[in-house]
Amino acid sequence: MSETQAHAALMDSTYRYQRRIYDITRRHYLLGRDRLVAELAPPPDGRVLEIACGTGRNLQRIAQTYPGRALCGLDISQEMLRSARAKLGDQARLVQADACDFDGDALFGPGGFDRVVLSYSLSMIPDWQAALCQAATQLRPGGQLHVVDFGGQDGLPRWFRSGLHLWLGRFHVTPRADLQDKMQAVARLLGLTLQFRPLFRDYARYGVLSRPDSVSG
Repeated sequence: MSETQAHAALMDSTYRYQRRIYDITRRHYLLGRDRLVAELAPPPDGRVLEIACGTGRNLQRIAQTYPGRALCGLDISQEMLRSARAKLGDQARLVQADACDFDGDALFGPGGFDRVVLSYSLSMIPDWQAALCQAATQLRPGGQLHVVDFGGQDGLPRWFRSGLHLWLGRFHVTPRADLQDKMQAVARLLGLTLQFRPLFRDYARYGVLSRPDSVSG
């Protein structure tokens, strides 16, 4: 079994039943997702891709907030995609794929994306740096990659940080302490710009990588 197949099997096993209550149980601690949606602002005819889209919760919010955009999503877990397809119907094109290694043109058609989203997913992907770089390569000129994930909780009590990390470990989640550094490295590699800030006393971190508009630049 390949590493991709092993990770897909692990995610299917983890969420086979959890997917049914995922949205209800996660809304209290996956903070910053709605801020990401509010700041996404895809152009009126834009294409939006969420990588590791899970149950489709974010894509549903994006569809409600920005009607008429072309929405796409991928996830390595067929179990999660079952929930996403039930939730989204024909509002989004959904496929099973590995976030670290996929062909966006082949899966969703050529042209890239105006907005790409990674929401609380890098902390669950073993080769998360490859996934981050892969996501950034999907951007059209003028496009943006929006990333929200767990922070270091540096502004919160030590007991809270310890308890949270123990809880997250049950679901194979590892906060990426060097997320900002790795996003900056991707920015240098691909000629992008980075905006990055902590949220909620560093409970979460939010970064946006932007590709210059080749027309205006």
